[in-house]
Amino acid sequence: MNNDNNLAKEPDHLIAHGVDDEPVESNLRTYKGRSYQVITLIAAVYAAFHMLALNGLGLKALTGGLVDIPFLPDFPIETWNFRIAHVAGALVLGFLMFSATSFPEEAQTRPKAVRFLAYPLLLSALFSLGMAFYFAWEIASGTMWNGIDKGIRFNEIWLYGVPLWVAATGSIILSWFDKQSRGRFAPHDFVLAACALSVAVYLITIYGTLMRNSTGTPFAPVGISMAALAGTALIMELTRRVAGMALVVIATVFLIYVFVGEFLPGFLSSPAITWERFFSQVYTDAGVLGPTTAVSSTYIILFIIFAAFLQASKVGDYFVNFAFAVAGKARGGPAKVAIFASGLMGMINGTSAGNVVATGSLTIPLMKKVGYEKNTAGAIEAAASTGGQIMPPIMGAGAFIMAEVTGIPYSDIAIAAIIPAILYFVSIFFMVDFEAAKMGMKGMRKEELPRVATMVRQVYLFVPILILIVALFLGYSVIRAGTLATIAAVVVSWFTPYRMNLKRVYNAFEIAGHMSIQIIAVCACAGIIVGVISLTGVGARFSNLLLSLADTSQLLAMFFAMCIAILLGMGMPTTAAYAVAASVVAPGLVDLGIPLLTAHFFVFYFAVVSAITPPVALASFAAAGISGANPLKTSVASFKIGIAAFVVPFMFFYNSTLLMEGELIDVLRSGLTAVFGIFLLASAVQGWFIGNRANLAVRVALTAAAFLMISGGLMTDLIGLSLAVAVFLLRKMVGAKSAVAGA
Repeated sequence: MNNDNNLAKEPDHLIAHGVDDEPVESNLRTYKGRSYQVITLIAAVYAAFHMLALNGLGLKALTGGLVDIPFLPDFPIETWNFRIAHVAGALVLGFLMFSATSFPEEAQTRPKAVRFLAYPLLLSALFSLGMAFYFAWEIASGTMWNGIDKGIRFNEIWLYGVPLWVAATGSIILSWFDKQSRGRFAPHDFVLAACALSVAVYLITIYGTLMRNSTGTPFAPVGISMAALAGTALIMELTRRVAGMALVVIATVFLIYVFVGEFLPGFLSSPAITWERFFSQVYTDAGVLGPTTAVSSTYIILFIIFAAFLQASKVGDYFVNFAFAVAGKARGGPAKVAIFASGLMGMINGTSAGNVVATGSLTIPLMKKVGYEKNTAGAIEAAASTGGQIMPPIMGAGAFIMAEVTGIPYSDIAIAAIIPAILYFVSIFFMVDFEAAKMGMKGMRKEELPRVATMVRQVYLFVPILILIVALFLGYSVIRAGTLATIAAVVVSWFTPYRMNLKRVYNAFEIAGHMSIQIIAVCACAGIIVGVISLTGVGARFSNLLLSLADTSQLLAMFFAMCIAILLGMGMPTTAAYAVAASVVAPGLVDLGIPLLTAHFFVFYFAVVSAITPPVALASFAAAGISGANPLKTSVASFKIGIAAFVVPFMFFYNSTLLMEGELIDVLRSGLTAVFGIFLLASAVQGWFIGNRANLAVRVALTAAAFLMISGGLMTDLIGLSLAVAVFLLRKMVGAKSAVAGA
């Protein structure tokens, strides 16, 4: 303990400080005083509720049956109710924490009319909420509820639905024009929070009477459709606030398609669907409450809590300092640190852009300091941070959705990801190393870096990650493994200067509540798109299109699938990008006869790299904001740095041993030859081979050798290796002749 305290007093040797700190978004409120206490309490209770629910620990269970409050449900909660509460809690917390607009740098007067209108809208929202509770009381009293009774229908439309619509629509629109204070609650956001509660109370009440079986039929209560429409609008508005317009625009296009699809030609044509039928189904497991929310309410939020506990115990600082100690002295040191640190941080961070902000604020300035041009510095960080999403065992969050959608055990997915993740980071490493070699860069000086001995003495901070891996492969459930890892994060903190006591545990849950808002909103919004795809049948028709392309060329069909996956992923966080692409593209690949895991991994990989694919590349744009470079130029540069990685999915498509399928000797051979192929391809792209610049002829030969090496066959491997050796020997001979001639 004394050693750790001494180390904490040596900031000149510890480069990373505060990389775990959450960035302050332009529209994030920063409360103080009582407001801060209220919002942190809501966030902490929200996160802790999930931890208890996922582990089946209710108040009754925790007290051994001594305390049993009737109106507080004991765990486990019914699945649909849990998901509805999960989304509603994120909406309430999100509207209170994130403003509808960025805060003005200078104080501005709030328009009185806009502020005044919030109060009658709040009354309308509260009236709707009151009616939802009244319906719950009526049903509990034995009233038979259906969508045909005229009295019930009148109450649902005019006393519940219309007030809810007026309050939600009015406050969403008026909040856009409300000049707000960063440190105060906004009246319109209270209205939206009340609307979210009204939607949740009504749906929990109605679905609790088994009325979920009537969704999509004339017997469905019209209130379901009205609540779902309001809930959809609230989800899209929160998504706009926390993740930008890209996903909202795509969701809007899909929603419009529902009602105009019957007028479209060809495979885009869809049957006519009424708004009542559609919205009575979209807020079920066919849409919002489907796979994306199932995963966000279980695995994703659990690992967000795990990441928050690591953050509260300052483990993220250690990860980055460890990366500097290991790789800082290599040529172009900070760039290689970015690769190492981003892989460690990215696997527990749900978004590529978030990973860029966490590690890039430190690595990008240092890259510029050692000679990297600002576009290149930002591009390297963006490419490295994006790779964290495919780094096992946690893999950001998209892998949890893959497990839910495919039914493949999560541990199998994590194992299959090992070689693709290695190939991705190896390709980035070679691209960075060759760039540094061409520019004659050096590494950082020893005295500028953390001491290796210091880092080794604190290597126990990796224990939570190790426990997570061991628990998963011992057969523990993902939830139990994540819980054990979270507890381990608390225990290892007791051996650092950042010992976690009850206050720090409370802070960790509060951090988790804040961190979870964006990804929950994104998953719910993606659920809307998934609902449209499943209810209109457009996914099946897209599968038929892929089948027809495959008749011409299977490679052409795969290339088309790649383009669609990247296009759907542009501007979207990884989880949403994969969820949408998995609904549209993956079924078509499976219909082509491609194994389920390979098809989904192909889609997942390209959904990940869409974050560095121009023209809309979220990770590159985030990096450009830190480096001060042009966003488009940075995205082009990150695409170039990651170009070798774009070949990887085609590698495991043609060679399934790269997904750990097959005999161990075949897996090892394929992995080694693929790494060598990636090396040759990076050499060709960067024009640098074995210590010298490569001319056009050499680069063409290296490209050919690379593709032969990564195709997976024994004969092609031998030919590719022979070609690479021939290029190497030829260059040696030419170099020797030049030396003799010069002498």
